[in-house]
Amino acid sequence: MEVLTAVLLLAGGMFCLVASVGMLRLPDTIIRMHAATKAGTLGSGLMFLALASHFMDLSTTLRAAAAIVFLLLTAPVAAHLIGRAAYCTRVRLWDRTRIDELAYTCDWAGVEEEEAEE
Repeated sequence: MEVLTAVLLLAGGMFCLVASVGMLRLPDTIIRMHAATKAGTLGSGLMFLALASHFMDLSTTLRAAAAIVFLLLTAPVAAHLIGRAAYCTRVRLWDRTRIDELAYTCDWAGVEEEEAEE
């Protein structure tokens, strides 16, 4: 059981490291939020599994499972809201971004087109 705990902790630590490197190295906020939520949630979830496998009692296991479920429910919502807020506050996108699926979701989206037509 100690080997399983060690493997889960190391894997969780590696995913958290990947998330932190992604936060530093990726080019814009929209792309960075994926590193923070995807790899960070997986890393934290693996660490909670390591916690549950180490202590092996019902109380700790249920708390770890509840924390994992909470992470899986809240991380995508938080990433969506962070990305949308960044976009709507006109945070500069990466130069190689080609598709703009949020073009008409913010209050200012139609203003630029109207100004260009005048």
